[in-house]
Amino acid sequence: MENLIMALQIFLKYGNPDYPTHCEHDELIVMIEPSLVSHDDTETLSSLGFLPNISDHVFHSYRYGSA
Repeated sequence: MENLIMALQIFLKYGNPDYPTHCEHDELIVMIEPSLVSHDDTETLSSLGFLPNISDHVFHSYRYGSA
């Protein structure tokens, strides 16, 4: 849980959308534009399980999207 909260705090630096997440089968999607996120934060987010999806303009995680 701690890593998820840490990732969400990083995402908050780049926006506070009304609908920040979307879930699909085994995937949690965070509606933050990857091009806005610094290189260092992108690396940290990657280590926390969130990868940028440049073509869809979001970050996604298979670590937190599955029960």
